[in-house]
Amino acid sequence: MRIAAFGFRSLPPSKGAAGADKFALELFPRLVKRGHSVVAYNRRYPNVFIDVNEYKGVKIKTIKTTSKSGFDTLWHSFRSTIDIIVHNTADIVHIQNGGNSIWAIPLRLFGKKVFISQDGVDWKRDKWPWYGKLYLRFSAFLTAHLPNEVIFDNVIAKRLFEEKFGKQYKFIPFGSEVEAFEEDADVLLKNNLKKGEFYLFIGRFIPDKGIHYLIPAFKNSRSNKKLVLIGGSPNPSPYEQQLHDMAGDNIIFPGYIYGDAVNTLIANAYCYIQPSDVEGLSPIVLTVMGLNVPLIVSDIEENEYAVLDTAHKFKKGNIDSLTEEINYCEDHHLEMLSLAKKAQARALSVFNWENVADEHVEVFMNS
Repeated sequence: MRIAAFGFRSLPPSKGAAGADKFALELFPRLVKRGHSVVAYNRRYPNVFIDVNEYKGVKIKTIKTTSKSGFDTLWHSFRSTIDIIVHNTADIVHIQNGGNSIWAIPLRLFGKKVFISQDGVDWKRDKWPWYGKLYLRFSAFLTAHLPNEVIFDNVIAKRLFEEKFGKQYKFIPFGSEVEAFEEDADVLLKNNLKKGEFYLFIGRFIPDKGIHYLIPAFKNSRSNKKLVLIGGSPNPSPYEQQLHDMAGDNIIFPGYIYGDAVNTLIANAYCYIQPSDVEGLSPIVLTVMGLNVPLIVSDIEENEYAVLDTAHKFKKGNIDSLTEEINYCEDHHLEMLSLAKKAQARALSVFNWENVADEHVEVFMNS
């Protein structure tokens, strides 16, 4: 098969990366190993881009986009769509993010098979203004009807779409396993961290992620450990500055970290905290589970589906509830480690990247 893909930021991931980039990183090289051709359309921002032409067999085409939040994805996706059509780079187009579903119209008119990966209910995300949410509701309608198939990574969003549009869709979860990696002692040394002496969060600094609950909850807790917040805003934002203003001396912002370095931080964390208000099936939660690290997550349905009874949960948006769970982790860490073992067993049996790749091949070939 000749496959083209867009809707993520870059392969390999760069500053501003999120779950879509992790998905691209894991899936597309596996498709190449199975004998298929994959062209990945990277975004080039005015100040951020990855200068590569190939990654693990995946051909990379880099196309400029704007830095204006909310329009960068649409503009890049439009230009990628034109390139696919004009240069006939693929027969199958895999689009991440239902907000890009409008481009399925020209792609299908030019004979391409189109598949959309939908990771959540985007119009519920607080980061969007009213007109953004209105567009995403319109995009959801297009997503439901235009592509050859819609692939959901979590059963909750899949159920909502099926109830709303009266159709059946495909479910393929993310994987969780992490390739063997060399521990990067430098990342611990650089940030003055020791194994088991810090809590961790990794992700974009946007309101959906609930970091504005995490910081005060951690400061209110009895913990004398550090809190490490990996990531940043995909575009400059007052929200990121607000988080820095809220933080204390024991809260660290190392910026964006990837590869062996971020896996080292996860593996050495005392506990990972996912305070999100809105999620799909979180790739970082699955990775943490696969690396046998204790977890505290918000009690949204998507997180509960991922962890079942293998992690502690707090009431979404409730600072006091999260503070209680951090204190519980401080007092009952052996129990948290036992739960982490159960989480690892669940992750490696249910969420497997090789199975994810095989199921995508089947969908692409048979839909």
